[in-house]
Amino acid sequence: MKLLAAFGVLLFVPVCAHAQAAKPCEDLKTEIAAKLDAKGVKSYTLEIVAKDDQTAEGKVVGTCGGGTKKIMYKRGEAAAAETPATPATPAKPATPAAPAKEPTKP
Repeated sequence: MKLLAAFGVLLFVPVCAHAQAAKPCEDLKTEIAAKLDAKGVKSYTLEIVAKDDQTAEGKVVGTCGGGTKKIMYKRGEAAAAETPATPATPAKPATPAAPAKEPTKP
């Protein structure tokens, strides 16, 4: 009976590991970003790259796509770099002040 229970557990472990590895990359990236934001991390970037990409800088914080991709964390870069920049609006010229009135002499 104990042997049957042990065999059942051994069959279940690989299924769980496979289910965790099949998580979509964007979902995992969003979860990692939420955890970093909750810890108060301000400036960072998360980048999804191929597993074999040796040129990516940073620390691997997750794998996704069935182990074919990895998520790289790099600290110190503004997260705003991922959002498109808004065009600068031209400054409005200052309205000239009304000329000072000279006191009238009686």
